[in-house]
Amino acid sequence: MKGMVFDIKKFAIHDGPGIRTTVFLKGCPLHCLWCHNPESQEQKPELSFMPDKCIGCGWCFKACPVGAHRMENGVHILDRSKCIRCGKCAEQCYAGACTLIGKEMTGEDVLAEVLKDKPFYETSHGGMTISGGEPMQQFEFTRELLHAAKQAGLHNCLDTCGFAPLEHYRTLLPDVDLFLYDLKETDPARHEQYTGVPLQPILDNLKALDADGAQISLRCPIIPGLNDRADHFRAIAAAAAALKHVVEINLMPYHPLGESKLPRLGKTSHLAGQTFAEEKAVDEWIKIVQAETVIPVSRG
Repeated sequence: MKGMVFDIKKFAIHDGPGIRTTVFLKGCPLHCLWCHNPESQEQKPELSFMPDKCIGCGWCFKACPVGAHRMENGVHILDRSKCIRCGKCAEQCYAGACTLIGKEMTGEDVLAEVLKDKPFYETSHGGMTISGGEPMQQFEFTRELLHAAKQAGLHNCLDTCGFAPLEHYRTLLPDVDLFLYDLKETDPARHEQYTGVPLQPILDNLKALDADGAQISLRCPIIPGLNDRADHFRAIAAAAAALKHVVEINLMPYHPLGESKLPRLGKTSHLAGQTFAEEKAVDEWIKIVQAETVIPVSRG
């Protein structure tokens, strides 16, 4: 079986316990306004284009089968209406102006890459994390990879938005040691406005997994001006306190990494001008949540 992978990150220390390798899969049912991996939203490959890196070698003009690349007044233009995302232009773009994001890989190939660092997992109590995008968009591939990793003795984390069929999550329970479960907004109307999907199925899955005994790390992205509200922080604490197997709450301050990626993908920003949260503000967020629960709260 093959999956669409857009990155494999070694020595990841923020995607679960210990030193880990995080496998990023393409495809997501949500379209969060603040997404820091916009290249993960579509499941098919995408072309990242940075014209300022072009050195004028001419390779892409010759390689493109549909003539999507052209020069206008000395400026390299990519006509995305013609582009078929074949990646021919990126094959020998030594300057890195054209990059194809997304590669089909077999589970065996991915696991072989992950297992290269097994000694680091063993000494740090780390392992493999599958992230995205949303891994459940490629459920069969995710299931196969998690099972193979578990058979190889790895600790597995699944980073998920929670918006997928419950029966799929339950199928994965034997092979997932820790769910990194997103809770992006606790107000239903705001959740749908910010992410494009309803909140209730995500809450229902969270409660059901907890009832099934799944270990859960609750991850909450906080974006100044959108969901940095005291009522949201208290609702996060209340949601976690109502569950039995939440081991931690991570508040994840917004960072504008995704903003720089959007133009490269031919997409527009929803949060232009949004900046990092101030450290004092992050400390205050943590205090508000921690005051409402005994579950450890930290910056994610």
